[in-house]
Amino acid sequence: MATDTTPRRGDFRFFDRLRVRWAEIDAQKIVFNAHYLMYFDTAVAGYWRALALPYAEAMEQLGGDLYVKKATLEYHASARYVDLLDVARRGERIGTSSMRFVGCVFRQDEPLVDCELVYVFADPHTQTSKPVPVPLRTLLEGFEAGRPTFDVRVGRWGELGEAARAIRTEVFVGEQRIPAELEWDAADADALHALVSNHLGMPLATGRLMSAEPGVGKIGRMAVRQAVRGSGIGEAMLASLLDAARGRGDREVRLNAQRSAEGFYRRAGFAAHGAPFEEAGIPHIEMRRAL
Repeated sequence: MATDTTPRRGDFRFFDRLRVRWAEIDAQKIVFNAHYLMYFDTAVAGYWRALALPYAEAMEQLGGDLYVKKATLEYHASARYVDLLDVARRGERIGTSSMRFVGCVFRQDEPLVDCELVYVFADPHTQTSKPVPVPLRTLLEGFEAGRPTFDVRVGRWGELGEAARAIRTEVFVGEQRIPAELEWDAADADALHALVSNHLGMPLATGRLMSAEPGVGKIGRMAVRQAVRGSGIGEAMLASLLDAARGRGDREVRLNAQRSAEGFYRRAGFAAHGAPFEEAGIPHIEMRRAL
């Protein structure tokens, strides 16, 4: 039974969705109590994605790491097999070297379990506490206040190329194993490029806009670093490239989508055109959208 102090959905900005698996229920046919800590810990990874922070790299840049000091749970009701749950998390207070987060597992609007998690920012070698860095404090407070966690810039290769090259090398050459000689071409010099960076200045995503023919733009080389996929960065970058095409008078935009990303582009208003094909050994399909 919820009380006046039990968290409500409206108290939170961030939610991580999951479905209860068979392995997580016990002999009482309810989720075993210890799994709720795992649920909250899993939601932590989603929270950092929402902050546009590749966690390990960001902590290294900030010169520290976060260590759990306290974890408490309060149980109100039980989740069962195949329940769809939303795990909420909110930054409650940032002290000198500690951070207090609260969370709640919801089944629709029903609060099942709430939690308190206290972390200490510390030197990873000595595990002695350090002051929370101002950039991290600003980012956390800004997110909870509803402010954006990343910026999108559009410019030329001479301005954005170094960061864009690093992202494309990581995603296409490293992750997807596309030969480097197929990744780089002369079109970069004339294309408009989009670059997404977080508020620590870390490059996260890139894409480019070319001209397929008069009045028709072509978007390509869309790459988002794996650690921040699913955080809205790809959508924001695509929107910036579409705005750039619209601004220069294009009436249509085309792209060759990897089949695994076809749904992403459909949600952005693109429609498949023609038969699927392979490019660099990866299944693709051409997609088009009128502006």
